[in-house]
Amino acid sequence: MDLKGKRGLIMGVANERSIAWGIASAMAGAGAELAFTYQGEGFGKRVEPLAASVGSTTLIDVDVSDDASLDLAFDTLKDTWGSIDFLVHAIAFSDKNELTGRFINTSRENFKNSLAISCYSFIDVARRASELMPNGGTLLTLTYQGSNRVTPFYNVMGVAKAALESSVRYLANDLGRDGIRVNAISPGPMKTLAGAAIGGARKTFKHTDTNAPLGGNATLEAVGGTAVYLASDAGACTTGEIIRVDGGYHVLGMPQPENL
Repeated sequence: MDLKGKRGLIMGVANERSIAWGIASAMAGAGAELAFTYQGEGFGKRVEPLAASVGSTTLIDVDVSDDASLDLAFDTLKDTWGSIDFLVHAIAFSDKNELTGRFINTSRENFKNSLAISCYSFIDVARRASELMPNGGTLLTLTYQGSNRVTPFYNVMGVAKAALESSVRYLANDLGRDGIRVNAISPGPMKTLAGAAIGGARKTFKHTDTNAPLGGNATLEAVGGTAVYLASDAGACTTGEIIRVDGGYHVLGMPQPENL
């Protein structure tokens, strides 16, 4: 499973603890050449040294809610490389004030914004990225089990991730004849900047950590290795899948006996 000779775009690195960074680091270690996006100067300052550590000099400021910004980003990629082999979408957003309390209190504005950024942006970038994949490629996004099981305080993000997972299946069907595979990775709770925005995040992390069959939550290295597999030739016949990397927590119906 190596990615030598492959080039790809990583979207969504916030810092060295980001899941997107775990994926980027693993892909670079497997021989891939990477480009990165960021949003705004503040995130750019964080991403620049990380990109430099894996030999990347292509950093692009992108707002996924702005068509002109996305067009410029993919035009830049086309001018720089001509084509790409994979894209990693690790972008999601919701008002953190609505990631506490009850789902029923979700506002109309935050619902639309959460679905647009957390789900539609993947469709939007998939369309643009597929045009840079004349020989096929891989599109990856990130999801979470709150898409199909009620998780405390995940609220509207659960609905957004459910839509994202459905989008993975529809995109896999649309793009399969072009040799483009579309998959999502579903890690368990992880200590990331995004995860910290959800109410009760520490309790959720501790609960899954102590109850997962493998005895712990996922690591960045495990998620990164899964991404390498999906983007490599070893994943040539895998598409439309939601790959769970959560220590097996998703198979449980109740906590372990000692934690009941």
